[in-house]
Amino acid sequence: MDLPLPLYYLAPMAIIWLIYGILRQRHQRSSAELRRASREAGMKEPVTLHPVIDTLRCIGCGSCVSACPEKRVLGLIEGKAHLIQPANCIGHGACKAACPMHAIELVFGTRSRGVELPAVGPDFQTDVPGIFIAGELGGMGLIRNAMEQGRQAMESIAALSGMGGSEMVDVVIVGAGPAGLAATLTAADLGLRYVTIEQEALGGCVAHYPRGKLVMTAPVTLPMVGKVRFSETTKEELLEFWHQTERRAGLEIRYGERMEKVTPLGDGGFEVCTNRETLRCRALLLAIGRRGTPRKLGVPGEELPKVVYRLVDPEQYRGQRVLVVGGGDSALEAALAIAGQEGSEVVISYRSEAFNRAKPKNRQRIEVMVGEGRLRVLYRSNVKSIERDRVVLDQEGEPVILENDAVIIQAGGVLPTGMLRQLGITVEMKYGTP
Repeated sequence: MDLPLPLYYLAPMAIIWLIYGILRQRHQRSSAELRRASREAGMKEPVTLHPVIDTLRCIGCGSCVSACPEKRVLGLIEGKAHLIQPANCIGHGACKAACPMHAIELVFGTRSRGVELPAVGPDFQTDVPGIFIAGELGGMGLIRNAMEQGRQAMESIAALSGMGGSEMVDVVIVGAGPAGLAATLTAADLGLRYVTIEQEALGGCVAHYPRGKLVMTAPVTLPMVGKVRFSETTKEELLEFWHQTERRAGLEIRYGERMEKVTPLGDGGFEVCTNRETLRCRALLLAIGRRGTPRKLGVPGEELPKVVYRLVDPEQYRGQRVLVVGGGDSALEAALAIAGQEGSEVVISYRSEAFNRAKPKNRQRIEVMVGEGRLRVLYRSNVKSIERDRVVLDQEGEPVILENDAVIIQAGGVLPTGMLRQLGITVEMKYGTP
């Protein structure tokens, strides 16, 4: 019996829809399972910029799921997009750009964990006219996003009235990390009169990463350079690229120079005092990051010379008993690097129940090392005191005493709220709201 002509067209479409429905159901079951596993493992808090999804607007098309470079951070459950592995979100923001219904907002903090940030507008200008913030200081730690912010902030500065029309420089850029370098390139490309100061070396926080650290980044377009493609590279390779860029673009960056005081001028602009001279500028861009002020534990013995706040060379800890304090990527990478040294004994102390602030790859490497007996992890523990040859910790009410030669504290950086408030910049606590 011959089928009616329309069925010849409808049958293949029905088969396609059936396959699509099966695959979609499978994806939703998998997403629900991943969300459940993340919650059970304590990985339920995003650590940086992350999406909040308006389920009333969301149509469940999955564009945000596909757009996320980290994969399986977002997933569809009951026909709506959800953040299923919050701890794996590192703030790319690609999900927001991909959503056709404008159902996604990018926010900092959550209802249970506030994040302190300076008040910054869409143009990266603070509530003090003429002072701009970009990069880690404003909460944007991802290298690619920090560089993009530096570029956009400088474009906003270039649009200010009075640029190039007086004897003062157009802009002083404080910091030569990812955001500061991109801002300097943009200023040079736009023909602005700029001065960039950096109290340490090119790269900012990146320059202090451990030797050989893998730096995760993504393609970014830079003025005077074009599109730069990085997927996974080392600290050394990234810094060498930046040094080459600095030389080829003819950038002028003053190293070893730090900002000490900023005074607003009556006719607009600012007087910036450094440890070398006094500058007058129309605008000021702060791209200083947070790592310059490490978070301290405030425990007895923290002033001992064996206590440091960054890992420079893992080899110096060969044959030593080392305690690493912290649960972020910096702490885990430091512990992994030292555990790879001959004769070292490494213990990680972390106050929470899981490493929910670290990348999945680092968490997996820690699990492997622990399984091989090459390092130990003390969850839900806090350092109580540090002594010359040992440390005392508290783990769920029980004392733990470790023989020890060195302590590396990687508890993050402290927002320089005093400096910001002295400049008149409002500092806000963000709780996951736009």
